[in-house]
Amino acid sequence: MQPAGHQVLLLTMKVVLRRQTKKMSLMDINKIFSMLQPREDEDNGESEELNQAVSEDDYQTLDKLLHQDRYKRVINSRSGWGVPSTPLHLAASKGHLRSLEVLLSHGAEVDSLDVKAQTPLFTAVSNGRLECVKALLEAGAGPSGSIYNNCSPLLTAARDGNVEILQQLLEHGAETNVQARVPEWAANSTACSGPLYLAAVYGHLECFRLLLLYGADPNYNCTDERMIARIKEPKTLLEICLRHSCRREFIKLLLDFGANVYLPNIKKIAPGSEGLELLLQARAHPKSLMSQSRLVVRHILKQAGCAHALRELDIPPVLVSYLQHQP
Repeated sequence: MQPAGHQVLLLTMKVVLRRQTKKMSLMDINKIFSMLQPREDEDNGESEELNQAVSEDDYQTLDKLLHQDRYKRVINSRSGWGVPSTPLHLAASKGHLRSLEVLLSHGAEVDSLDVKAQTPLFTAVSNGRLECVKALLEAGAGPSGSIYNNCSPLLTAARDGNVEILQQLLEHGAETNVQARVPEWAANSTACSGPLYLAAVYGHLECFRLLLLYGADPNYNCTDERMIARIKEPKTLLEICLRHSCRREFIKLLLDFGANVYLPNIKKIAPGSEGLELLLQARAHPKSLMSQSRLVVRHILKQAGCAHALRELDIPPVLVSYLQHQP
């Protein structure tokens, strides 16, 4: 028998979801509710023992327990105080790599979800656990996280400024133009707040550069024209950087990577800033032939899905450095 409060919560969520997610499938809705339902599996303390071993990073005891069927049966069970999660989530949050590897070797679900629809990879990224991030990605974890969560590992890494984790996600195929998962009715100017936006407003220049190198769109950080069309006054990255008084290096990178200098509305931008001066100069002086050629080469590589594979080209190192916007 579920508590009355739990029943009311489920009923309220059903009403809200049915009204506001017209295009969400029945399977999606059932998935969300399944994460809220209490577990019905019999558990005579096995989950608690697994979590205890993981908490202490006692990977040898963990391995012994998981060789027994009654413990292996609950390896993906969500339990614990606060936000119930799986043992793999716990290992990822604490950075206990050895325990994480033991769990994976015994068949723990690499993309299991906690009650907030967060994957172990998302948890590892949120807690800055680089080695766990590597291990989860090598085990096949989806670099984009869960479709049922409104955030993603890439957005989190860009916001936190963790270049090494961001690099791992990008190398394993994370989409540079990923957007928060909002339904159509919620689309507004913040709906296009992608990883470039977060890296810029939080001042993480190296993350910003890395995202551009891996093919992030320098105009809106969004390639979904329908989403952009639904926004009343979409703002480009150039305009956002100018409004947030980002350092001139951010503006220069956007210009170097081919941002359209005529899209930003500069009427509301305070005059005199270095960034604005760079933009006005770019409007007054066309790009050099070399700059145009670099943009063309990078565009062709991006279309071929090889935006980050410049070092594999059979060309002189000095040209590779130039194409990668390095000195």
